[in-house]
Amino acid sequence: MDRYDQPDQPMRAVAASVLLAVESGESLSQCLPPALQQLAPNERPVLQALCYGTCRWFHRLDGELNGRLKKPIKQPDRIVHHLMLIALFQLRFSQQATYAVLNESVEACRALDKPHLTGLVNGILRAAERDGAPEPENDARRFSHPVWMVEKLRHNWPDNWQDILEANNAQAPMTLRVNALRFSRDEYLALLTEAGIAATATRFAPYGIQLGRPVQVDQLPWFADGAVSVQDEAAQLCTELLDLAPGQRVLDACAAPGGKTCAILESQAELADVVAIDESAARLPRIQENLDRLDLHATLLQADAADIEQWWNGDAFDRILLDVPCSASGVIRRHPDIKLLRRETDIVPLAAIQLGLLQALWSVLKPGGRLVYATCSVFPQENHRIIQRFLKQQSTAVLVEPEVQWGRNMGTGRQLLPDPTSHDGFFYAVLEKSEP
Repeated sequence: MDRYDQPDQPMRAVAASVLLAVESGESLSQCLPPALQQLAPNERPVLQALCYGTCRWFHRLDGELNGRLKKPIKQPDRIVHHLMLIALFQLRFSQQATYAVLNESVEACRALDKPHLTGLVNGILRAAERDGAPEPENDARRFSHPVWMVEKLRHNWPDNWQDILEANNAQAPMTLRVNALRFSRDEYLALLTEAGIAATATRFAPYGIQLGRPVQVDQLPWFADGAVSVQDEAAQLCTELLDLAPGQRVLDACAAPGGKTCAILESQAELADVVAIDESAARLPRIQENLDRLDLHATLLQADAADIEQWWNGDAFDRILLDVPCSASGVIRRHPDIKLLRRETDIVPLAAIQLGLLQALWSVLKPGGRLVYATCSVFPQENHRIIQRFLKQQSTAVLVEPEVQWGRNMGTGRQLLPDPTSHDGFFYAVLEKSEP
């Protein structure tokens, strides 16, 4: 039986099951959708808010809860630990009535078939409500991040680490990319005004619009007909760097879910071909769905982009976008479960994959062609240091310094740090292939 397929499970019990799955290594994007289907439509936004909010403040809440427990909860009852974390999140960060949090948490404990722990749940939460939140004992608790991540950011960004941590805990804005084949940005801003949706033009992305508050996509004018897509401003900047022109053959490596593939096609209508590769067969349908909604076409391939013999037909590319797998440390505000899922030991293997992809795909780029290397990371180990290593190895690689007004010049690329009022954290480097 599916862990969520329990009749009449209270929302808090379902949320606790989701958090237990995240602790076991599943992402929210994997374990939350089936959980949402177990609840009535009006309860689903609340469940999502509970799961995202508890993950966002997990390290602070977990520190408080462990300090209140005389001994750890036994592993078979671990789900009750998460049930109390959810309740603490509501006590500390929501307007939910205290009596409702306490009563419903105790009822959820019973629904989870843990009646022997209802007294513990009740006692811990009543004490937490009575005592108030304790003062965080260190920076990891204060900023609610794992210790290794705080220390790594402090080392990498001595003047900015606190700003990055605070931005990671902020609610990310909802940003749109206007389909330039359908509307100008000003035209779509006017449509939003007519619909009563507050919005402003993004500062750097030429087709970006930031909403005053998030809305359901079906409220957006002409969304179903391909007028706009939801995409962070930093992610939209790739098309500017690719310098696209008619007749070019373009590769989008590691393409899922397809936002950048679609942005490439929208920004230059006369490309000869766009090939989008992703290693996961399960993710290719998402790319196709986005293409279909926007009435665009690309060649989709399921393959390991680094295994050239597996997929390449020998026809070289004029442009390559290499958005590599990374720590996702620049998009934590959108994916707070990264704080629980990512380990410091992940970074070195990821860097090896990143450099390997760059080395492999360089061979399918035409002389005179351009490759844009991208990550949604703020760790130099995955960003400008990868480019430094590659330039030492590859004599035909020439670094291009783009004439842009955004990001920090790292010597081998531009680094955007997450901005609580606008874009995510991203890194871009532009390389051109010299004639042999």
